Amino acid sequence: MAEVWFYHLDRWPLDRALPALLEKSVQRGWRAAVQAASTERMDALDQALWTYDEASFLAHGTVRDGDAALQPIVLTTGSDNPNGAAIRFMVDGTDVVAALEAGPYERVVLMFDGNDAEERAGARLQWSALKKAGHDVAYWQQNEDGRWEKRG
Repeated sequence: MAEVWFYHLDRWPLDRALPALLEKSVQRGWRAAVQAASTERMDALDQALWTYDEASFLAHGTVRDGDAALQPIVLTTGSDNPNGAAIRFMVDGTDVVAALEAGPYERVVLMFDGNDAEERAGARLQWSALKKAGHDVAYWQQNEDGRWEKRG
């Protein structure tokens, strides 16, 4: 059964936090999938991953680019696993349960904006449902130095 980690974004926006977590995943040898709620958001993340750091290169593609199976990181709006990812990042309140069913994954990460009441509420609902179903869930939040700390 996959671990499910919740990342509470309140210090950094998604387009700053996600690249760092994707880099760590790739360093582990994992392929990654990022699921956005809309094509527009997927396109914005695509642009952010190309431009987030001038000194770094994070190879990735979108499902529309073709050859998704060859990409170390693929951005998608669907719940399938087009590149055989070991880790899946869920943004914009996308459904973790559907991703778990499409797996298998080592880990699924739900990233939510702690400053958005709707996203916070959605994350709480998913947390409760996953705990009730017996999944191993963990909650991460940034400290004042910007480091992630496991809080639950």
